[in-house]
Amino acid sequence: MTAAADRRKALEILDAAVADGARAREVAALLGVGLTTLQRWRRQFAGVGDGLDGRKGSHRLVSHRLSEEERQRILLTCNQSEFAALPPGQIVPILADRGLYIGSELSFYRVLHDHGQAHRRGRARPPQAPRPVSRLEARGPNQVWSWDITYLPTSVRGVWLYLYLVLDIWSRKVVAWDVAEREEAQIAADLVSRACLRERISKSRPQPLILHADNGNAMRAATLESRLEELGVLRSFSRPRGSNDNPYSESLFRTVKYRPDYPRRPFRSVEEACDWACAFVSWYNDQHRHSGIRFVTPSQRHSGAAVEISRHRARVYEQARQHHPRRWSRTTRCWRQPEVVWINPPPPENGITPIKLVMAA
Repeated sequence: MTAAADRRKALEILDAAVADGARAREVAALLGVGLTTLQRWRRQFAGVGDGLDGRKGSHRLVSHRLSEEERQRILLTCNQSEFAALPPGQIVPILADRGLYIGSELSFYRVLHDHGQAHRRGRARPPQAPRPVSRLEARGPNQVWSWDITYLPTSVRGVWLYLYLVLDIWSRKVVAWDVAEREEAQIAADLVSRACLRERISKSRPQPLILHADNGNAMRAATLESRLEELGVLRSFSRPRGSNDNPYSESLFRTVKYRPDYPRRPFRSVEEACDWACAFVSWYNDQHRHSGIRFVTPSQRHSGAAVEISRHRARVYEQARQHHPRRWSRTTRCWRQPEVVWINPPPPENGITPIKLVMAA
């Protein structure tokens, strides 16, 4: 039922819109009220003057409604130790076998719901709230790092090498890497320590570095946790079984294994794998023009040189446009560097419009 004040306000909006030339039926559709309903409200205000809804609703007298005594009996029965772990679907048949009828199965559920007991009964673990989404924002280098471990095949069947890669998500630069014969938290801790020393990450920074990873054993190990606490680095984890929460490392691994010079045969030793990984990281950081950062190299963006490179490209395109203005219908190509990089950007309804990122490496 609509209050009289709301009805009068709707009629005022309708009259003002019609006076400005709008169609009454379209205005009614925007208000979410039928045009005939608005006309009836107008007649009520014109006739009675108060515009109150004359409907009183339906008052049902249910003769077979459970009494309060019967409802209490259902509740006491369900809370007995014999039935405390059973749902109404099993309690009702047991009572019927004993020659008892208190109420239907639906009545049992309704009574339990009214008393806040319509939940899992027994020792089963109740449903857990989903883990909150990690929303990480980077506006400059060395603010958010992402790391992961991938397999490298060897010439021995069933034996693998492990490639450790630590990536700065803002610049896409590989800040640390290693190849080892095992997956171990100590190796990861030493790798992050060397990366922090090389990038001059100190514990006294006003904004602590965030290290994002998935839920692997090495990522959650206490050895790595204690080392990160010493370095003043915060940890962040992906949601369980959610590879999209660590997209930058996953994209980097695809670039690693789909490179044209990736060995077609397995690695014969750790030294051979290290030589190839060293050459790949050098190419990726210093030569590869990344599509997600306007086709500059990760090293250029990490050092800040990408800003001037983008400005130079914009000037070149603007000069070409002035020389041949008819070749451009609007503006030239945008070379401006993305200012914000997200892991799980917030939805638009939060008032923040996320930037669409190109994940291809």
